[in-house]
Amino acid sequence: MLFSTQGFLLGFLPATLILFHLCARRRTARQAVLVGASLVFYGLWDWRFVPALVGLTLANWGLGRAWAATGQKIWPVTGLVLNLLILGFFKYANFFAESIATALGRHHTAWAIALPLGVSFFVFQKIAYHADLLRGARPVRSALDFLEFVTFFPQLIAGPIVRHSEIVPQFETDPHGPAVWENLSRGSMLLLIGLAKKAGLADSLAQVCNPLFEQAAHGASLNMAQGWLAAISYSLQIFFDFSGYSDMAIGMALLFGLRLPFNFDAPYRATSIRAFWRRWHMTLSRFLRDYLYIPLGGNRKGTARQIANLVATMALGGLWHGAGWTFVAWGALHGAALSVNHVWSRTGIRLAAPLAWAATMLFVILGWVLFRAPDFPTATRMLRAMAGLHGVGRAPIHDAALFWIALAVAVIGPSSQDAVSRMRPSPLLAAPAGIAFVFLLLLIGGRIPDAFIYFQF
Repeated sequence: MLFSTQGFLLGFLPATLILFHLCARRRTARQAVLVGASLVFYGLWDWRFVPALVGLTLANWGLGRAWAATGQKIWPVTGLVLNLLILGFFKYANFFAESIATALGRHHTAWAIALPLGVSFFVFQKIAYHADLLRGARPVRSALDFLEFVTFFPQLIAGPIVRHSEIVPQFETDPHGPAVWENLSRGSMLLLIGLAKKAGLADSLAQVCNPLFEQAAHGASLNMAQGWLAAISYSLQIFFDFSGYSDMAIGMALLFGLRLPFNFDAPYRATSIRAFWRRWHMTLSRFLRDYLYIPLGGNRKGTARQIANLVATMALGGLWHGAGWTFVAWGALHGAALSVNHVWSRTGIRLAAPLAWAATMLFVILGWVLFRAPDFPTATRMLRAMAGLHGVGRAPIHDAALFWIALAVAVIGPSSQDAVSRMRPSPLLAAPAGIAFVFLLLLIGGRIPDAFIYFQF
């Protein structure tokens, strides 16, 4: 069940909120409601994986408890290995097997391995948990606390990637305390802003870029206008899609009195690739920094080692996004760009802000072509088109107004957290403004997505 579907917004979410707030004064009861609702939410995707999710969560909690009781590092180390093996098997077994077979000149018949929804996110949470234990963090003592930490449905399938130290202490806070109206109003606004991004902008932009990438994948030679339209449309689509889901997750968490970390901060206003990664998918960026880049040595062992660490970290970050060599290449490309950025910053030379922004965005957009393309030949055809090797041509677009609005919002509009931080803590003011914003975008786009017409589970 997607966040943007009518069944979720008008059925599942209101029912869960009502049950939660009816028993909000009793900690165990409200936690049981959230854990139960989260398992139902996950089960609506595929009930087969619910026992695995619960079993893996309890196993990780048990390893943490064993660490607390014995102080022996074998327990968190076992947790790290267990979670890496699970992620490797479900997400990458076929990828590595096919890569080895190709290198040996053989054919690999893909194994029938079903990928659990959100496995990358909830496994990363557990990896961070065990790594923090090794660094001296206190383990989660309550099984119910740990279940809520892992399964909390707003962040279960698409993040943000939350550390246990950020959210578990909040479980003690009374959701009906002094901040209740602020949480409800700002949560409602974030939920609606995220819905507008996802249903009003991202889904419309997908209709622009997807056909063009499909043409390139089937061998068509696009002209320059089509190539740039596809690349820019996808750059906007992935931003509004991902940041929209993050806004909805953070907003829904606030409705339950819980604060999740923000995940996007106007990344397309960045004037360097370092600034871009401080603004884009921020919880993943800090995960890669704290649990991979710094343990590898960070910048503590000279420039050459720092460059190697950056490229390795970002290549693995690319692989996390998808089991394909195009993702690895995209990540390595960003690692190389970060290395150049670090070296450049030591020269003391500064580009004018407009020029620095243009160079950063050009790199990011070209990188998204590699990220979106299903293979290297498709990416090559797209880049050749953008270079004008098949003529300049034209690229008519049906929703031109929506395209320009999306571009303006992404580049010069306020970030979601900026917009929400300025509003008064009153749900009576927040909800109408948010609803008006959603349907204004839908009206401008000339379409009402299916999510508002049919019940989709």
